[in-house]
Amino acid sequence: QVQLVESGGGLVQAGGSLRLSCAASGSFSSINAMGWYRQAAGKQRELVARITSGGSTNYADSVMGRFTVSRDNAKNTVFLEMNSLKPEDTAVYYCNADIEFRRLGEYNYWGQGTQVTVSS
Repeated sequence: QVQLVESGGGLVQAGGSLRLSCAASGSFSSINAMGWYRQAAGKQRELVARITSGGSTNYADSVMGRFTVSRDNAKNTVFLEMNSLKPEDTAVYYCNADIEFRRLGEYNYWGQGTQVTVSS
C-alpha cells in the first residue's frame, strides 16, 4: 500500500512564504517524477511544479521565480518552497508521484491534499 502524505499548508498573508512536504511510504522499487498540483475552488486541477528523479524541473508560468520544487530521494520526499505568495495561489495543493514497482511497472499516485490560503 503506497501513501503520499502532505504537510505544511496553512494560512499566510500575501507576500509570505510556506513550505510544503510530501513523503511517500510503502513498498516499491523507486520513484520517478514527483510534483505538485493545485486546485482552486471552481477551477480545474493544474500543474504547479514537477521534478524528475534526476533533478530536472518544470514550473507553471504563474509560479516561475517564486516557487521552488526539490526532493530528497533518500527519504522519498518532495518539497515545494513557496515565496511571495499571492491571493491567487489559494488552493488545495496535491502531491503526485510516478512510482515504479518491480515487474508491475509504473503507477501514478496522489496525496490527500493540503489547503493553502493566502490573505490579501
